[in-house]
Amino acid sequence: METALAKTPQKRQVLFLTILMLLWEAGCDSIRYSIPEETESGSFVANLAKDLGLRVGELATRGARIHYKGNKQLLELDVETGNLLLYEKLDREVLCGVTDPCILYFQLLLENPVQFFQADLQLTDINDHSPEFLDKEMLLKIPESVQPGTVFPLKIAQDFDIGSNTVQNYTISPNSHFHVVTHNRGDGRKYPELMLDKSLDREEQSELSLTLTALDGGDPPRSGTTAVRIEVVDINDNAPAFLQSLYEVQVPENSPPNSLVVVVSAQDLDAGTYGNVRYTLFQGNQVIQPFVVDEITGEIHLKKALDFEATRYYNVEIAGTDGGGLSGKCTVAIEVVDVNDNAPELTMSTLTSTTPENSPETVVAVFSVSDPDSGDNGRMVCSIQNDLPFLLKPTFKNFYTLVTEKPLDRESQAEYNITITVTDLGTPRLKTQHNITVTVSDVNDNAPAFSQTTYTLRVRENNSPALHIGSVSATDRDSGANAQVTYSLLPPADPQLPLASLVSINADNGQLFALRSLDYEALQAFEFGVRAADRGSPALSSQARVRVLVLDDNDNAPFVLYPPQNGSAPCTELVPRAAEAGYLVTKVVAVDGDSGQNAWLSYQLLKATEPGLFGVWAHNGEVRTARLLSERDAVKHRLVVLVKDNGEPPRSASVTLHVLLVDGFSQPYLPLPEVAAAEARADPLTVYLVVALASVSSLFLFSVLVFVAVRLCRRSRAASAGRCSGPEGHFPGHLVDVSGAGTLSQSYQYEVCLQGGSETSEFKFLKPIIPNFPPQGIGKEMEENATFRNSFGFN
Repeated sequence: METALAKTPQKRQVLFLTILMLLWEAGCDSIRYSIPEETESGSFVANLAKDLGLRVGELATRGARIHYKGNKQLLELDVETGNLLLYEKLDREVLCGVTDPCILYFQLLLENPVQFFQADLQLTDINDHSPEFLDKEMLLKIPESVQPGTVFPLKIAQDFDIGSNTVQNYTISPNSHFHVVTHNRGDGRKYPELMLDKSLDREEQSELSLTLTALDGGDPPRSGTTAVRIEVVDINDNAPAFLQSLYEVQVPENSPPNSLVVVVSAQDLDAGTYGNVRYTLFQGNQVIQPFVVDEITGEIHLKKALDFEATRYYNVEIAGTDGGGLSGKCTVAIEVVDVNDNAPELTMSTLTSTTPENSPETVVAVFSVSDPDSGDNGRMVCSIQNDLPFLLKPTFKNFYTLVTEKPLDRESQAEYNITITVTDLGTPRLKTQHNITVTVSDVNDNAPAFSQTTYTLRVRENNSPALHIGSVSATDRDSGANAQVTYSLLPPADPQLPLASLVSINADNGQLFALRSLDYEALQAFEFGVRAADRGSPALSSQARVRVLVLDDNDNAPFVLYPPQNGSAPCTELVPRAAEAGYLVTKVVAVDGDSGQNAWLSYQLLKATEPGLFGVWAHNGEVRTARLLSERDAVKHRLVVLVKDNGEPPRSASVTLHVLLVDGFSQPYLPLPEVAAAEARADPLTVYLVVALASVSSLFLFSVLVFVAVRLCRRSRAASAGRCSGPEGHFPGHLVDVSGAGTLSQSYQYEVCLQGGSETSEFKFLKPIIPNFPPQGIGKEMEENATFRNSFGFN
């Protein structure tokens, strides 16, 4: 994600340029302060708040800080008062060397909002260094033939101060032959020359010892001395002369030691030893100079590696001396050529390791970049990975801010590893990488989500209270308190449903419990809502529906509806002795409060007075005769019928039936002994009710008989037109209700008419008639009854 304008969308390009121009206009004017070097630490420099027009305390509220190149703290800012103080004693010669003026650049960074101010601190020189000669003694060999007015160069003294505090003048101790002349060099430094005032005479004096003094311009001035020893030699009237007075050469800073820099050459017209020239470094400090010269060939080689960032130019003076002591001098101007040997440097000023989600344009980091190289080697491009939702924005000079490009989503990615890459434009390109980790803090933007929108739970009735019947589960994609889910029950839609007494829910894990025992027969199913809420601010929630199905348990025994079991006198069924096999005596009717197979009922004859005479239909409870009745059969019969359901384990109930065999319906009904006893104990009111019921029943029976007779007459007239025939006979006129309980017992015979021409024997109609038992054809009827009985499944 390069910040170069060519790789940025045009719209963002215009916005970036606008912001950059505003920032530049706000901070392009530098504030310069001046202070003498060696000032004590803690000294007052200036009041930044006043100079920048800021209110007192605004520096503290806006997070002001001082940024220096190289991260070495030189100044201290009191953000409460705005005073700028010296952090330590500053030495101009250490910080700037020979550079004049000595200016230290620093920036004032305000973080909220981001704003930069450029400021400079100029260190003024004080006279804290004395001139110093590198050699304790200088030796001059001067031929005696040298004419007055001849000038001999002398080595200069070094003074680390600058301006007027550096060397301003040279003097020589009083003598009759020489005086010193001080000259200005092109770089502003002064150098001395020894001028001969009076001819030398080796025979009179072969050696002179003088003292050379260097004086600076300080107040008070400082001085340094060295000894000058002059040997008078025999005549040598030609001094060596260099082919060039100035040699200019460029040397790459990455040149290895012992590399050849340049070759200087001097000629001497003398002969013999006076014509042999030996080359030496005129300013012969072997520690400072990174060069060495071959005294025979004049080749200058590198003695140690060069560093463009430390020193860019060297002026080396080479002296050529012949055997007679005469010398000449030339200057070699060496320019160090920069190579891309320094990787860019990144200095982090502000770093925010945690950024909230859903917050665009959030400043994550503020940093600066620098490269001590020059030209393209010092130009830098700053970038981050392309697949990150972050953006680098240049702000002020080499300062950048790292901001979020769009709102972050912690649920998609909770942490970002950002690599800031700073690359220079040199050849080869060098780069520096800085890794930072940004954690996205959570915002409550996700509601809990149930795993199902509807839950169906099944619980068997008669459960124990506080039974765990199931669970609901919801998850929240947030983290921390925003993801802690609490469950609760919603008010039921049906206000009649006592939900609070039926179920409860564990607020922490969503487990549901039945608070009391459930009864399927009372409540087969119920439905309620569950709410899941997180603990964020504001809290978010969601809902789900829970349906509880109560499963039936076989907890209800069959209940007999007929015959009634209310503790009154038992019901007696009348059966004519002429009844055929399969004659319907009565039907046991029972119900079961359970459901499913728990309510499937089956009937069986458990006990009978005469086994084999009666049978019970297993599926519908019909009690029928199993065979024809005979005169030998007892008149009274007691049947015990068992009603059993299909549950596990099965439950059952029994009912007792009383059957009385009569000859037709003319035989008086003889009540059972226990019935007679019950009647004897009945109160008069019961007797009246029985009499009234018998009367009404007699009238109703008479009406029915008349109606049946009329219908039979009509049917007999239509018998000639159809293929249906039925038994004929007269209805007994003495059918009365003789039951003590007022129950009318009757037997019916159904006439079956087959449709004419039917091969499938389909029923055309079934009509009941009053039974008529003719004496003839009894054997045939018994055979038919046996066939009829076999067609039923009697127990």
